[in-house]
Amino acid sequence: MRMRGHALRPVSAVAVALVLTAGTVAARPAPARAATGPAVSAAPAELSETTRLPDRRSVVIGDRFYSVSTEDGLYPAAGWHTTGEMGGIWTPPLKLLDGVWFGLDGAWLGKQAAAQRFTAGQGYTRIAYTAANGVRAERTDVAPDGVRAGLIGITLSSDSRKTVRLDVDAHSELMTAYPWGSTSPDQQAMNLPDTGAYDKGTLVFREQGTPNVPNATRHDYAALVAADRTPVAHRLGPDHRGPQDPAVVCPATGDQPKRCDDTAFGKGTGGRLSYDVTVPAGGKATVWIAVAGSDHGLSEANGALRTALHDPAGLLARKVAARRAVAANTVVDLPGDRLLQQSVEWSKQNLADSVQEARDLKMRVTHEGKDYPAPKGTVAKARWLGAGWPDYPWLFGTDGEYTAYATVAAGQFSAIEDHLRAVRDTSDIVNDRSGKVIHEVVSDGSVYFGANGEAGNTDETAKFPSAVALVWRWTGDRAFLDSMYDFAKRNMHYIVEKLDADGDGWPEGSGNVERAGMGVEKLDNAVYTIRGLRDLADLATAEGDGATAAWAGGRADAMEKKFEGAWWYGGDTAQYADSIDKADDPANDNTKIFQRHWIGVTPMDAELVRPGQVTRPLADDQHARAALARREQSCYTGTTGLYHTGTGPTSADGGNKGPSCDGVVSSVQSDREVFSLGNGIMAVAEGNYGRLAQQRTYTTDNARIQLDPSLWEMPGAMPEIAPSPDFDPANIDRPLTGRSMVLQAWGAYGNLWPVVHQQLGVSPDMGRARLEVVPQVPPGQTRVAGRHIRVGGGTVDVTAEAAGKSLRTTVTGRSAKASLLIGQVLPTGAKVAAVTLDGRAVKYQVRTTARGTEVVADAGSAGGSAVFAVTLR
Repeated sequence: MRMRGHALRPVSAVAVALVLTAGTVAARPAPARAATGPAVSAAPAELSETTRLPDRRSVVIGDRFYSVSTEDGLYPAAGWHTTGEMGGIWTPPLKLLDGVWFGLDGAWLGKQAAAQRFTAGQGYTRIAYTAANGVRAERTDVAPDGVRAGLIGITLSSDSRKTVRLDVDAHSELMTAYPWGSTSPDQQAMNLPDTGAYDKGTLVFREQGTPNVPNATRHDYAALVAADRTPVAHRLGPDHRGPQDPAVVCPATGDQPKRCDDTAFGKGTGGRLSYDVTVPAGGKATVWIAVAGSDHGLSEANGALRTALHDPAGLLARKVAARRAVAANTVVDLPGDRLLQQSVEWSKQNLADSVQEARDLKMRVTHEGKDYPAPKGTVAKARWLGAGWPDYPWLFGTDGEYTAYATVAAGQFSAIEDHLRAVRDTSDIVNDRSGKVIHEVVSDGSVYFGANGEAGNTDETAKFPSAVALVWRWTGDRAFLDSMYDFAKRNMHYIVEKLDADGDGWPEGSGNVERAGMGVEKLDNAVYTIRGLRDLADLATAEGDGATAAWAGGRADAMEKKFEGAWWYGGDTAQYADSIDKADDPANDNTKIFQRHWIGVTPMDAELVRPGQVTRPLADDQHARAALARREQSCYTGTTGLYHTGTGPTSADGGNKGPSCDGVVSSVQSDREVFSLGNGIMAVAEGNYGRLAQQRTYTTDNARIQLDPSLWEMPGAMPEIAPSPDFDPANIDRPLTGRSMVLQAWGAYGNLWPVVHQQLGVSPDMGRARLEVVPQVPPGQTRVAGRHIRVGGGTVDVTAEAAGKSLRTTVTGRSAKASLLIGQVLPTGAKVAAVTLDGRAVKYQVRTTARGTEVVADAGSAGGSAVFAVTLR
């Protein structure tokens, strides 16, 4: 993925309606109304929306099933990889249905019975509709984990006893996640016509055959629709899209309308199941409908359907319980920033929702969609953190590596371990164990970009050892480290030996930004290569590989010594160069190219672990503070966060789209799109240098686009791109076939990591049984706290307080078997008068770090409780 990006006015207050689990601290705005329907007792946190529901997307995600609709419960054509076909109902890597629709005595939910309120819950969604013929309806969607099926509960209520005809329409679209609409071959060539049948209460849709495409094989796809009762009637036919019949077909080319219903790629068919449902007077009746499917034939699909319909309410309850377990880890209490606190809560859910699984991935190198060769091999099973919905729900190197920091902070260890295994397994097959990391793998195994013969993204190969080291430090999982070490070692040898043709130490290749006029050596690649080498040296030491530790550490030393001279652009820019080495002058490795891209923040973002030394970010402190201060100005930061490319004079258009912070004429125009990742990187960079007052700008920006009703699309979902000047109109005003992602995993980097690692100061090295907890209370606040933060096989609670001349850090460990270094960052200019541990004077250290001056003391084992207190002069 490339960071690609809507402009709304800022708001002075955020109205967030919440129902909270026990133990969380409520924001003061009024709670949402409790949902009714299939019982979710003691409901977990919910967010509701009542406006423009037909224009807002909804995603309901399980690890083997997901659906994409609008918040009125309808299914217009959505997404752009295969135009209009990325929405609907999926079991990766297979799309099953365009949608499923519900009618009450001829009144379709979402049309004649309009949606009144959409509610996003932890593990489910709900929609409440206006009454139709005296009957009220609520819809509950859940995607149970571990099963290739999803469930929809329709709960009917009435003041008087009624028998209602419930019609269920379904329209199939059995097609794979790849090819796409613009690849060669495209989905038009690969997709075969579906057939429809009725069998003992079930709609049965099949697609069987061999596409007339080289290297395509015979397939057998199945999608099933049934309910927890026997229908009284059924129909089959080419339509059956409920209120979306007759379907409006999206144009094949040109501008897309705001809404359309089907596409030229579509070759599905439809059916209807009808039920007579008796609703008791003053009571309720719930009908459960299941959609199940398989790319391995009817038998597996039937098994999934039986599992889903055996105990639908039980599956809902188990999903909610699983999401409550997610909520129970990393429970933060931020009295001075309740918005950020709630963003952390919802980001944990976003990450849990992002876990995907597929089987039998046929690893096929498509050369950016130009080829469809025979597979190079098969990955039997892969689990990963999907990047974004609806167009990027598959495996990425870069996305997963940024998301790793949020995932460990959330305590979701198995998810990121699985993701990194999937990256290793797919990369080794596709790239012949070269060490190069793939960029993008679709859920069927098609590799769009990142094979050996392609430029690939240098940065994601460099980031992989850092992700492994991160997980090792947080989990202490020795088996994971042992299984990943060889690949991590090959990663860095590949970069050093294959991607530095001129031998100057800076790797060539693509990075996170690819814009005209960039040099062949990119800033982010250089930054993450240095960090990758440092982390490989640390891993090598843990593995007893002294030769590799010396090699990696030595190369990192050499690169660090010349980094500032090579990359600091200086002058009135107060920034780092985006790239060096002009592409049209390969002999010149010294020319610095400055274009104001967001990657200029990466030297401040990357922390380096050096054995025996305090962890520090890469950038020189003076340069870092100057660069961050400049990035906070209006030429780089707008009302929703950090621009992709800052404003200033350009040779491309002779002007600029905003204010100038310097006099440098850039070769590219500004790009005032705001990405949730960019805000995250800026927030982390500010925190690395102890700038928590400035950090709050960017954590707030991400929290607002997730939680502010004037900015969100789906309540609680972190989007890919924020409303911003060059992403205008916003997603909600764009055609559904041309939007950015409604849920994007990597944005969680910008709130979970700053809170847990920087504000609460949790820094584990559990593989070596060491834990540091050195919080920093943000200026103007008196307390930050977190409970059940997972480290190794246990958890820690942390409370940091700062009031007047007193600082206090309290750490309580549960089965966290490690030595504990406890402390706190001093307020600027403060001096220490006395330090106590559990009420007794204690020896302490005062150490200078990029964050500021830290006071720390050895607290013995992290398995108990320790209270560290500082009195200031």
